[in-house]
Amino acid sequence: MSIMDNAVYVDGRRTANPVSIEETCETTRERGGIAWVDLAWPAPAEIEAVAAEFDLHPLAVEDAINAHQRPKVEHYDDVLFVVLHPARSVDDDGDGHVDRVEFGEVHAWVGPDFVVTIRRSVTPDLDAMRGRLEQDPDLLRLGPVAILAALLDEVVDTYRPVVSRLRGDIDQIEDQLFSRDPEVSFRIYEATREVIGLQRATGPLVEMLQDLYDAKREYADEQSVAAHPDDTARPDADAQDHRWVELLRSLRNVLDHAIKHAETAETFRSLLTNALNVHSTLVTQEQNEESRRMTEISLKQDEQMKKISAWAAILFAPTLVGTIYGMNFDHMPELHWTFGYPLAIGGMIGLGGIFYGLFKRVGWL
Repeated sequence: MSIMDNAVYVDGRRTANPVSIEETCETTRERGGIAWVDLAWPAPAEIEAVAAEFDLHPLAVEDAINAHQRPKVEHYDDVLFVVLHPARSVDDDGDGHVDRVEFGEVHAWVGPDFVVTIRRSVTPDLDAMRGRLEQDPDLLRLGPVAILAALLDEVVDTYRPVVSRLRGDIDQIEDQLFSRDPEVSFRIYEATREVIGLQRATGPLVEMLQDLYDAKREYADEQSVAAHPDDTARPDADAQDHRWVELLRSLRNVLDHAIKHAETAETFRSLLTNALNVHSTLVTQEQNEESRRMTEISLKQDEQMKKISAWAAILFAPTLVGTIYGMNFDHMPELHWTFGYPLAIGGMIGLGGIFYGLFKRVGWL
């Protein structure tokens, strides 16, 4: 089975490392602790085996098996099913520059005494997250909600480098846009695709985190009242209140970051939409300028053709007369007449002059 880690925690400390899911459930019930099972790219049969042991809802199991779910949180009695889309930057050609942004998928079931996480993403590093939580047993004493809060924090943190990279891309796109770079349209579409992915990942998170924050704040208030029924402060109750305050502060901080990333993604989307509109306008202007230039060239060519045609017509008359009189025949009109030659020359000049005057009048010359 693709189990990355499997542990039972009692009073915020790891007390067992079961070798099977069955042993995990038994140990959790016996010791009254919480279980955290972490799976990576599990097969459907593995998910079904875990679901059977923890009595997970079939609809949530189906979503986990099919994957490719939108970010969401669903309530199944006292169990939460959470879907998150962490992000990571990918360098495909190994040149040290980010080529694209990839969005993965992480699922989590959060019950009263267990957490089951499923990784379908390289980020976040849940092993490192577990290590940090184990170093803070006071936080782990709050139960599965502390693990969920840490997971949400890790996922939201994956968006920071993506936002920074997209901000740099948009700045470069603006430079390319006004330098008339022909590659800018491709970069706009690529950046837009990544921004849409960021919006889909961060948008639902805001409502999810707000609901979780409100619910846990209400629960913390109830716990505080229960811990001080007669307004008598106890050290253990005060410590518990402090832990809840820290957890709620952490959730509020994660919520603020999620809101910031969601708003930034919306701003990026607007900037890219405007960039695309400006690019379309510039392309249209270039096309209009090219069309106008081609029209001017066509008009110039028409004028030249008119002049050529006009001169060809002017030269046609003397050519015709000269061609006729250039034929070797003995019997032709005015061939032996004294004034025949001057008449032919005059006819050539006269017809040419008539044509020249006509073409001049219509503007061809």
